[in-house]
Amino acid sequence: MGSVVQNVAVGCVDAYELARFWSEALGGPLHPESRPGDAETAVILPEGPQLYFNQVPEPKTVKNRIHLCLRPETSREEEVQRLLGLGATLVADRREPDGAGWAVLADPEGNEFCVLRSAAERAAMSS
Repeated sequence: MGSVVQNVAVGCVDAYELARFWSEALGGPLHPESRPGDAETAVILPEGPQLYFNQVPEPKTVKNRIHLCLRPETSREEEVQRLLGLGATLVADRREPDGAGWAVLADPEGNEFCVLRSAAERAAMSS
């Protein structure tokens, strides 16, 4: 018997604001007791573990050792543009001319994450 992942924890400078970004990015609500200025909060996802944000004194300084990979319901390109509009930044473009690959973005505090092709885009490439 193993363990179950309860949450994925993210150390950050502003827990509420970073959780708000991820809430909008993933479409999951903030924990109902979350308030601006809270040192801890969470984004509740419909499936899997919740994202837990806790305030730490030091800023992020190096590349993440663990990161999220997002598979959008829309196209990868539409999702990249939407996330950039929410405050993400493009870190590395790993998209290929044939449609393969991914985009590496960073959230407002610099935590890297990837945007993959949608399931429909993957299926279209394998046909």
